[in-house]
Amino acid sequence: MVVLFLAFIAINGEAQNPGWKKLLNEKDLSGWDTYLGPSYDTIRKIWNNTPIGLNNDPLQVFSIITNDGQAVLRISGERFGGISTKENFHNYHLRLEFKWGQSKYHPRKNGKRDSGLLYHAVGNHGADFGFWLRSQEFQLQEGDCGDYWGVAGGSFEVRATKRDSAEYVYDSKGKLLLFNERARNGRRCIKSPDAELPNGEWNKLELYCYNGTAVHMLNSKVIMILHNSSQLENGKLIPLIEGKIQLQSEGAEIFYRNIEIQSIDHIPSKLLE
Repeated sequence: MVVLFLAFIAINGEAQNPGWKKLLNEKDLSGWDTYLGPSYDTIRKIWNNTPIGLNNDPLQVFSIITNDGQAVLRISGERFGGISTKENFHNYHLRLEFKWGQSKYHPRKNGKRDSGLLYHAVGNHGADFGFWLRSQEFQLQEGDCGDYWGVAGGSFEVRATKRDSAEYVYDSKGKLLLFNERARNGRRCIKSPDAELPNGEWNKLELYCYNGTAVHMLNSKVIMILHNSSQLENGKLIPLIEGKIQLQSEGAEIFYRNIEIQSIDHIPSKLLE
């Protein structure tokens, strides 16, 4: 019976790997910090200068609710900020599921729904525009899920080609280019292919990080491979290979569930082909 059970696991790949660690206990936000930046003045159309701050969430922007019969993390999007793990992570495979909600808020009330998975997050809260940690971003935005953004000095090299619109798109055969807020290529590289499901459906996100390499996956498709993770510090690039995980609140309601992580000693070669 033991042999048959192990064979079933090997074939179906559905059983829980004992190496997986849940990052949400599905009861409360233990193990996480919340941070909310300045509020937005819809009359003057400016941000005020005072952040709401660390672990101060009077509007319950971040909460555990039940959705589709399961405990999930709800991020309302009503204030810009993020929820980050207290723990740092290095060399891991992260997986989670997300889907968009209905609510949207200024100043993005009429824009695309937006959030993001920030990884290798370090330094001070509010480093990026007063809201987020310095980090590497796996973009979660309608139609753009999987794009790369360098946040507050985060930097990666990605093989990419330039579109007529002057945007850079991931291309496994392209030239290795540097992306960060000071690079001439900018800090965004667009994913390829597009693998996002329609609004209202749960998307499966996977992120592999090993030393300076990362792989962005969405719904079982590799959509970007990134190399030589680093950060800008006093105008110089220094390695950035570990840090916290932060999920953004950025003007749109979004739900996250089954957030799990496990340590790895390599990235599977089939994902790097």
